[in-house]
Amino acid sequence: MRDNGGVTDPLNTPEPERTPNGVPGAEASVPLEHEVERDLVTVRRAPRYSRFMTLGALVGAVVALILTVSFPANDDFDMGQVFGFLLLACAAIGLALGALVALLIDRATARRAKSVTVEHETIHPVDE
Repeated sequence: MRDNGGVTDPLNTPEPERTPNGVPGAEASVPLEHEVERDLVTVRRAPRYSRFMTLGALVGAVVALILTVSFPANDDFDMGQVFGFLLLACAAIGLALGALVALLIDRATARRAKSVTVEHETIHPVDE
């Protein structure tokens, strides 16, 4: 039989004693007070702007690649330079269009916002 090296055995670990308050290790004579606060909050779905902008930039990169390959070669610039210029422009335009789409979706979902009541429960010892 091997030594477990100081690791506790979960089968032999005693459970903490629970008091009538339900709090482990608390004294039974300490009364607890429950406070419940209610607030009205607005819940709605919102798009993740970073994902829309990233997708727009990626679509712009694909458009730049397609435009680079679709036009004939230029004597002044090689294909890498043309792709770099187009990538810079198309990725920026795609990023802006992605942000615009996210804004439009955000405005559309703001109309369907719902107000709900939430409860905050706080448990603490009673001050005497």
